[in-house]
Amino acid sequence: MTADLRDDLDWLHARLDEIEAIGTRHLVDQARKSAAGMLGSDGRSADLSELSLDEIRTILKSVTIRFHLRNKAEQVHIARVNRRREQHATDAHPRAESIAEAIHQLRERGVTLEQLTHAIRALDIQPTLTAHPTESRRRSVIGKQARVASILAVKNAAETTPREQRDARSAARQTLSLLLATDEIRARRLEVIDEVRNGVHYLAGSIWDAVPRVLTDLADAIDEYYGTRPDLPAFLRYRSWIGGDRDGNPRVTAALTERTLGEMRAAALRQHTQTLTQLTRELSLSDRRVPTDPDLLASIEVGQRERPLDDELVRHLAHEPFRVKIQQMLACLKSEQYTAQQFRDDLSVLEGALRHAGLTEVAERGAFATAVLQARTFGFHLATLDLRQHSRVHEAVVAELLAYAGVTNEYATMPVADRIQMLERELASPRPLLPPDAVVSPEATELLASLRVVAKASRIEPESIGSYIVSMASDPSDLLEVLVLLRETGLWTNGTRARRAAVDVAPLFETVDDLERGADVLKQLLTSDAYRTYLEARGGFQEVMLGYSDSNKDGGYWAANWRLHVAQDQIARVCRDAGVSLRFFHGRGGTVARGGGRAHRAILASPPASRNGRIRFTEQGEVISFRYAMPAIAHRHLEQITNAMLLAAAPAAPTPTDDPADELMEEIASVSRAAYRELIDDPALWPWFVERSPVLHIGALPIASRPVSRSSSTLDFPNLRAIPWVFAWTQMRYN
Repeated sequence: MTADLRDDLDWLHARLDEIEAIGTRHLVDQARKSAAGMLGSDGRSADLSELSLDEIRTILKSVTIRFHLRNKAEQVHIARVNRRREQHATDAHPRAESIAEAIHQLRERGVTLEQLTHAIRALDIQPTLTAHPTESRRRSVIGKQARVASILAVKNAAETTPREQRDARSAARQTLSLLLATDEIRARRLEVIDEVRNGVHYLAGSIWDAVPRVLTDLADAIDEYYGTRPDLPAFLRYRSWIGGDRDGNPRVTAALTERTLGEMRAAALRQHTQTLTQLTRELSLSDRRVPTDPDLLASIEVGQRERPLDDELVRHLAHEPFRVKIQQMLACLKSEQYTAQQFRDDLSVLEGALRHAGLTEVAERGAFATAVLQARTFGFHLATLDLRQHSRVHEAVVAELLAYAGVTNEYATMPVADRIQMLERELASPRPLLPPDAVVSPEATELLASLRVVAKASRIEPESIGSYIVSMASDPSDLLEVLVLLRETGLWTNGTRARRAAVDVAPLFETVDDLERGADVLKQLLTSDAYRTYLEARGGFQEVMLGYSDSNKDGGYWAANWRLHVAQDQIARVCRDAGVSLRFFHGRGGTVARGGGRAHRAILASPPASRNGRIRFTEQGEVISFRYAMPAIAHRHLEQITNAMLLAAAPAAPTPTDDPADELMEEIASVSRAAYRELIDDPALWPWFVERSPVLHIGALPIASRPVSRSSSTLDFPNLRAIPWVFAWTQMRYN
C-alpha cells in the first residue's frame, strides 16, 4: 500500500473513531482479533460467543463502513495515480492505455490519416446498462460514499487553509454519522421504475459528461500526432436493458416500458435545456462586434415564422443573434414535434456561425463543442432501449397465434425443421394472424402490447429503440418466431412496395451447447429467405449476443470461456463469408466467475476475425456504481475501452496465426466440463446447496425487481439465475 493511500485510510478511520462510541471501537477490535486468531493481553484469543445480537449488528455495521471507506479510498487513489501518470506523459511516451497512446502506436505502425479516419468511422462502442442485481447498496448509501471521495479531494488539495481542513474533517464526520444511521439494505424490494431511475442517474450524470471528454481526447490526439482535427462521429453511445428486459421478470410490462422511454426522454431534454441555458450566458456575441453568418439569420427567420418568440425578448436581444437562436431552441424543446435531428441541425447552424465569426476554437472545444457531442450521442432518448424475452415465451405465443388463425394446432410438437418451413411460409405473406379485436391469453396480450409500445416509439424517435434479444436461442426457429411477432405489431413490414424493420433481432447463445451450435444456427438463418429479407431491411447487419454468466453456470469457468472464444471466431467467419456485417454483444458479468475482468485485455485477446470495430457489453450492479460514481474513473474506463478498440480494429494491426495450443485448450475444456457437470448433476448437490449456502437468503434480499429464479413456481438448478448461483458459492467460501 502506498503512503498516499495509507494516509487517506488513516484519516478516514480517525474520523470514524471520533464519532463511534468507545464501546463500539472495543467490540470491533475484539472481532478483528478473533478473525485474525490474535491473542489478547491475557494470552487468550477474543471470545465472541457471548455477544448479543445488537452487538453483532454494531460490529457488522462498523466493519462494513470500513470496507466501503477502503474501496472509496482506493478509487480516489486510482484517479490520483492516473493523474500523476498523465502529468509525466510526453508525446513520445503517452500514458498507458490512453487514447493518445493508441493514436501514437497507430502512427508508429504506419497507419495513414485516411486509414485512421476510416477505422474511426467504423467504430461502434455501446456499453449497455442492465438491472442485474449485483449491487446490494442503496443509492442513498452510494451517494454518501461518493461524498467521501469529494471530501478526500479537498483534504488532499495542494493549497488548503486551516479552515478548509477543519471543514473537511467536519464534513467527513457528518457523512460518516449519516452512514452509521442509514440501513444498508432497503426495507422493500426495488420496483422496476426504481431501477430505471438508477440507470438514468448515471446516464444523465457522469456518463453524460464523460463521453464528450473521450471524444475530445481522440480529436486532440489526432491533432497532436497527425496535425489535423477531424469531425468525429458519435461512435460511443449507450444502451439500456432496464425497463426492457422481461426475461423471467413479470414486473417489466408494456406500461413500464412506455414509462421507461418517457423517463429517459425527459432526462435528456432536461440536460439539453440546462446546456442551452448555459450557452445563452456564454454565447453573448454581438453583431456589432463580429460578422453574422447569413445562414444563422435565415434560420432565425424560419424559427420566428414557425414558433415566434415574444417581441419584447427579440427586441432585447436585437444585436445578439446567437442568443435569439438559442431561445428559439429552448422553446422548441418543449414541443413534442421537435426532433433530435432538428436539434442537431440547429446546433450545426450555430457551429457554422461561430466559424464564420472567426471563433473556431470556441466551436471545436469547450462548452459549445461538448453540447454538440452530447446531442450526437444522447439525442432525445438518452440511451437506446433493448427488449429481451425468453425463446420459450415466443414459441408459446406464436403457437397460440397460429392456432387462432387456423393455421395449425400442432406447432409446439413439431420437429424444428417443420417449424422452420411453416414460419417461412407465414413470413412470405404480409397478412397478420390476428384481427384487431382478437382476444388471446394474458401472456400473448402482454408480449404483443410491449411490441406495440416499441413500434410507436420507433416511429417517433427511431434512435430510442435498439435490439430485440432472444434468450436461450438454440435453433433458427427461435428467431423466425420473433419475426412473426414483429410483423404482427408493425415492427416488420414486408410489402411489395415498402419494407421496414425497426429493430435488430439478436440471438443470445447462453449455454455451452448453444455456443457450440451458434455458428451453425446463424448459417442456417442466413440461408433463410425470410431472414435474409429482414436483414436486408436492416442494412445487412446482424447482432449476436454471447452469454458469459449462464455459460459459466452451465459448463464451468474454463469450458465456458474457451467456448466463448471459439464461438466468436466461428460466428465472425460465417458472417464474413455471407457478406453480413456483425456486432458481438458480450453479456459480461461483473465478477470473474461470471465473465467479468478487464475489458481492455478481453478486447485485445479476442479472435482476429471478430475485430471489426463494433462491440457491445453489459454493465450492471456494482460495476456501474464503481465505474461511474466518480468522473475520473468513468473517463479512465471509457478511454481504456476506446484504446483497445482502436488498436484491435485499425489497419496494420498484427494478426495472430492459429495457436498450436488450441487442441490442448479444447481437451482441457472438455475434461474440466465433465468434472464440473459430474458435481452439478450429482443428485445430492442441490439439496446440500440449498441447505448450506445462503442462496435462499440472497433470493429474498430486496436488491432488485427481478426474481431469483426464471420460474415463478420452481427453484432448482436449471431455473436459478447465474447471479445468485455465484453469490452463494462465493459467500460459502467453497472455491
